[in-house]
Amino acid sequence: MKKVRLGQTGLMVTKTSFGALPIQRVSMDEAVKILRRAYRGGINFFDTANAYTDSEEKIGAALGDVRGDIILATKSAPVPLERFKANIYNSLEKLKTDYLDLLQIHNPPRMYAPGEEDGLYDCLRDLKDQGVIRHIGMTAHRPDVALAAVQSGLYETLQYPFSVLSAQRDLDLVEECRKRDVGFIAMKAMSGGLIQNPAATFAFLQRFDNVVPIYGIQRMEELEEWLALDASPPPFGEETEALIRREREELAGDFCRSCGYCLPCPAGIPIPNAARISFLMTRAPYAPYLTQSWREDMDKIEGCLHCGDCASRCPYGLDTPALLQKQLGWYNEFYAAHRQEAAR
Repeated sequence: MKKVRLGQTGLMVTKTSFGALPIQRVSMDEAVKILRRAYRGGINFFDTANAYTDSEEKIGAALGDVRGDIILATKSAPVPLERFKANIYNSLEKLKTDYLDLLQIHNPPRMYAPGEEDGLYDCLRDLKDQGVIRHIGMTAHRPDVALAAVQSGLYETLQYPFSVLSAQRDLDLVEECRKRDVGFIAMKAMSGGLIQNPAATFAFLQRFDNVVPIYGIQRMEELEEWLALDASPPPFGEETEALIRREREELAGDFCRSCGYCLPCPAGIPIPNAARISFLMTRAPYAPYLTQSWREDMDKIEGCLHCGDCASRCPYGLDTPALLQKQLGWYNEFYAAHRQEAAR
């Protein structure tokens, strides 16, 4: 399996790597099977976070006995210092390891630096000196925070959304990482499930030799598909370019990337899926979204408090309440049409 150097860390990681957020949704037994298959298939880089419920425990259970063969990355949000440090040691215990190859500050609202009152960066530097963590990185959804981190010289890696839908500013960020030798870890390669063609995604990402995609995997068949693409990479030709153009046209404009940073919603609205329901129902089986429980979830949009919290936290600057109302209108029309068709 092809390996690439993860920037100035010097870590040689597989170009096809494993994003562990989705395995929190499957049983321990199934997660262990998937993770062991990924390891046997040649994947050596596994990315998780302490916020992903039991994903760290599942990685520890599946891969603790081969720790020396793999590269582990995890994350902690920028919480108060003692809790931040506790998060890191909890991660070590769950992952069944005494060191982390990469610790990333998880989607901070700003760039953290040495000498600040909160002490978070100084904590990471101390833990690095002690050998508890080997490299320091950051994850980001906000372009300004991401660029500041890359240009600061303080972070060895950046994890950032990158896919066939990425704008020029994202391509420029990849190039800035190359210039400064910052490892670029690509999340959201399938844009939260909205992109439909894994082969086109794979071919696109292969073009960037300093980008390491972490594909989110929760089913064995998904893993097998990525392993097959790695074994026989599809060419990036006219057909692939046409597929990418179609994806960009169909997903043009404002759409929710399902990052989840708008949550929690005080009105209980399941924003990440509700705000993109028209895409989910036209680009995937729609039956799960026609249940009574989902109908009730969509109706919660009518109870929006217009508090502004979701919009203020959206890293993509979406007018979330307006987007939700638009999606509710679409859903109501689809739901009514389906009921009429079923009644015939």
